[in-house]
Amino acid sequence: MLPSDERNVTLKASTTLRAVLLAPARLAYAAWTVALFLVVGFAVLIVLVLLPGVARRRAAARAAARTLLRLAGMPLTVNFAERIPESQCMVVCNHASYLDGIVLTAALPARFGFVIKREMAAVPLAGVVLRRLGSEFVERFDRHRGAADARRVLRNAGYGHSLVFFPEGTFTRTPGLLKFHTGAFATAARAGCPVVPAVVRGTRRALAPTGALPRPGAIELRILPPLASAAPPEHAAPELRDRARAEILAELGEPDLTCCADTDRPPDTARARSARASSP
Repeated sequence: MLPSDERNVTLKASTTLRAVLLAPARLAYAAWTVALFLVVGFAVLIVLVLLPGVARRRAAARAAARTLLRLAGMPLTVNFAERIPESQCMVVCNHASYLDGIVLTAALPARFGFVIKREMAAVPLAGVVLRRLGSEFVERFDRHRGAADARRVLRNAGYGHSLVFFPEGTFTRTPGLLKFHTGAFATAARAGCPVVPAVVRGTRRALAPTGALPRPGAIELRILPPLASAAPPEHAAPELRDRARAEILAELGEPDLTCCADTDRPPDTARARSARASSP
């Protein structure tokens, strides 16, 4: 039997050799995926420019997103889709990758619009596609413009629109759940509709925020039970935020990235961690 040091050296050499042998295949897959995204993206852009009506455009985008994930070797499974109400609701989901928007477009009914950080409006191709799909852009850094954007989202929600939010607002290279902003939950409370938490898995590995090459692999979207509150809107919003974050955190199984900044000992429950992380 080899000594432990020799075993470690052998294991490292084996891992390095495997990486070298797989490098051409990974590069070929990455090139295929990039080409696929560009071709499908331009095709979708043309369709969205020509197709009248937001509902038709969203249905076309949903079909394109499903096709894109299938051809990229990223099969999507949606669990408990029956939990999504037929009436107006707000879906809130964890955020791990640029793929998340494509995944939720493929998974959710075409009646859903997205609430997205305003920076995305300036991204070539993506900005035009998002506008044609009726997405709501919100400012994160300018308080006055952000307030105006929030009022516009609330007004449109009052018309019965169902929306998708990533309440973290962004994603990081580190796996885990960030603080939740209150906007999604204030919108749901004012509209008097339920919040539907959702958990996406597999996108961080498929298209990592670290800039690593894309990788094939299964993606899952799990719909959690809807949440409602009977409290007045000013109290319902933080309550819904903390409950939704606790449910997502418990289901996600990743670290709470904000729970322990002021303590040496993590809170005892997911709900307690969520309340601390989301508090102003």
